[in-house]
Amino acid sequence: MQVTQRFAQLLTKNVGKVIVGKEKTVELMMIALLCRGHVLIEDVPGVGKTSLASALARSLDCSFRRIQFTPDITPSDITGFSIANFKTGEMEYRPGMVMSQIVLADEINRTSPKTQSSLLEVMEEGQVSVDGRTYAVPQPFIVLATQNPVDFVGTYPLPEAQLDRFFMRIAIGYPSPEEEIDILERYTSGARPMEELRPICTSGDIVLLQQEVEKVYSSKEVRAYISAIAAASRRTSALQLGISTRAAISLLRAAQAYALLEGRDYVAPEDVQCMAEPVLCHRLVLSPEARMRNMTAERILGSVLNGVQVPVKVK
Repeated sequence: MQVTQRFAQLLTKNVGKVIVGKEKTVELMMIALLCRGHVLIEDVPGVGKTSLASALARSLDCSFRRIQFTPDITPSDITGFSIANFKTGEMEYRPGMVMSQIVLADEINRTSPKTQSSLLEVMEEGQVSVDGRTYAVPQPFIVLATQNPVDFVGTYPLPEAQLDRFFMRIAIGYPSPEEEIDILERYTSGARPMEELRPICTSGDIVLLQQEVEKVYSSKEVRAYISAIAAASRRTSALQLGISTRAAISLLRAAQAYALLEGRDYVAPEDVQCMAEPVLCHRLVLSPEARMRNMTAERILGSVLNGVQVPVKVK
């Protein structure tokens, strides 16, 4: 546990050299990394989505590839393709842009649904299939995708199947006046914090930390609590699509990682509640009536959580 907490401190400090005052956001991305999950960073333009993803990649000694999604990107650009070797007479695989440990899918909603769907297999199974053969991506593997929620011109909304592949959705938000002054001061002084970042751990260290998360104990009561939340979301009339089984598993994993960062070897109901919003809200599909009443997924999820009895005994 101490090793994990030390890693969290070092990562937050390192990313903080580039991103000012977003410790909670960095913690959520770290939880997703420890849980082998993918992150959708959704916010307005210019608040540092790409910088945050790049700073995380530079802080880890892992291979990194940025994919700028545009309408002309094809699935083979992502997954790779086979080409004939005229010397040997055999087909050879040419790796695509997704063959990296950390993949930044920038402006993911600007590419076609066909290209978006090429990410489904690799995000779920950690492999790509090309011409009947499968190729595993290097581990650890995480997709960090960005998109703007207010810019609808030339975009293709992510379908539910794609959204459900993302472990969590986070937002950065505007900085406070004090934080913005700090940012302006850095840039007027000519500093280049992104170029000065150095890795704080290796890919092997991350794999070991991921294994530590899986050892965090979750009682039968906590698992029943998560199941009850999922069942309640499927019954509410405000939702057209409730929490999937994949989402329930993700919530449990996130709660385990959060408990580990808090210095505990067991999951408490409070861990589940803290992780519920970033892990679940983007997976909920509101009913037409709820949309007409301007209800939000966050508000509906809060109502669902309030209606589920919290277990007292968790060990």
